[in-house]
Amino acid sequence: MLLAINVNNTNVKFAIADGEIVVGQWRIATDQARTADEYAVWLTHLMALKGLAPADITDSIVAIVVPQALFEIKVLCRTYFACDPSVIGEDHVDLGIDVLIDRPEEAGADRLVNAVAGHVFYGGPLVIVDFGTATTFDVIDEAGSYVGGIIAPGINLSVEALHLAAAKLPRIAVQRPTNVVGKSTVEAMKSGVYWGYTGLIEGLVERIRKEHERPDIRVVATGGLAPLFADATDIFDAIDADLTMKGLLEIHRRNVSGGATS
Repeated sequence: MLLAINVNNTNVKFAIADGEIVVGQWRIATDQARTADEYAVWLTHLMALKGLAPADITDSIVAIVVPQALFEIKVLCRTYFACDPSVIGEDHVDLGIDVLIDRPEEAGADRLVNAVAGHVFYGGPLVIVDFGTATTFDVIDEAGSYVGGIIAPGINLSVEALHLAAAKLPRIAVQRPTNVVGKSTVEAMKSGVYWGYTGLIEGLVERIRKEHERPDIRVVATGGLAPLFADATDIFDAIDADLTMKGLLEIHRRNVSGGATS
């Protein structure tokens, strides 16, 4: 079985796949100080609830955007699961796509993994909107190459900044408001965040389509808050919460099969 790990700025997500079938998924808040032992106690207990044991794991693959956490993640894989992890971005891991940006080494591992999965499952050209700590827009061409993207502040990050920077504005939950024009401070904030981000998404996708002269570019959304915006706009062709994990499984398949293909 394969242990796939996606370490982003908010959560660390673990999935175990038996071939093409994911048999377990769990997440824990990202903490750069968390040790391999702490991960192991938490993860092996959850695995046991599904009848899984560390000895069932034969391979591991990691996408990580928090470099400080990489050492302990590697120790976790080597010590508790007896396998050396494949890490996205390291030379021996072939993604099977071209990264057509000025500094390919700067591309976030999760964004490249999403590009692989996006092209496999949805084709191209494609825009992937990822609602994470940052809201990112990644563009994949017809051949599956990663051609660039956009990084905007994440929704929760913006809400927190608004609360911290303005003394009289409370911390709010992100949710769809009843009306566009709010009749209270909280309702006005909810509308600004929700409809503001809806406008951001629609506007940027339209600009991407114009810049590439491809009005047919499809749009796929992923990330924890993606379903919240599914009914706010018709810009999305699909919502896929598991896109990153699908990409990790696909990259592992390409590498163990003796070579990546796009």
